[in-house]
Amino acid sequence: CLSASISSCKMDKVNFQKKLEETIEKIEASGKNYSLMLHSCCGPCSSYVIEYLSSYFDITVYYYNPNIYPPEEFDLRAKEQKRFIEEFPAKRKVNFIEGSYEPEKFLAFAEALKDEPERGKRCHKCYRLRLYETALLAKKMGFDYFTTTLSISPQKDSQVLNAIGADVAGECGIKYLFSDFKKKDGYKRSGELSKEYGMYRQNYCGCEYSLKSRAPENS
Repeated sequence: CLSASISSCKMDKVNFQKKLEETIEKIEASGKNYSLMLHSCCGPCSSYVIEYLSSYFDITVYYYNPNIYPPEEFDLRAKEQKRFIEEFPAKRKVNFIEGSYEPEKFLAFAEALKDEPERGKRCHKCYRLRLYETALLAKKMGFDYFTTTLSISPQKDSQVLNAIGADVAGECGIKYLFSDFKKKDGYKRSGELSKEYGMYRQNYCGCEYSLKSRAPENS
């Protein structure tokens, strides 16, 4: 799975917000409760997503991010994620699972791609790693769907993310919830919630390469 190239799972340009709304309509019409494992990179990115989706799914947030550097940053984001879940009055109870910190899994492919630009091949493989591990756990625990908060960011390509999600879903045998959470002012709302809850809001994606790209000499 992790060795697959993004070209193997490309799809035509799609309105993923519309696809999400169509799925939600079907779920509401069924009258059933559906479970969702939501991969999250941090509390701020999850805020609007939880507010939005907790009306329709029983959500478990899975904080799995072996790319984050340094370890203290990983711990800080995990703490803020957990705090937001505990304090936010979601429509349904939201559960939390903190994944293991496994930077070696990220570095196994990232070292060879250290000179790739942000949003390039290194990032695509990072998305795949995190989505794959989320899908495996969701399948093991009997969830109906899995997805990720990553599309909330204007810096993330929803076409790439959803192509990877669809590919991983096929490999792992579980449904992927297509989405583009930045749409309909989703990103703006996440900023509002972050301020309201006083959340730590990082200024780099997470890995050491994205941190270096923010350094003054690279700005």
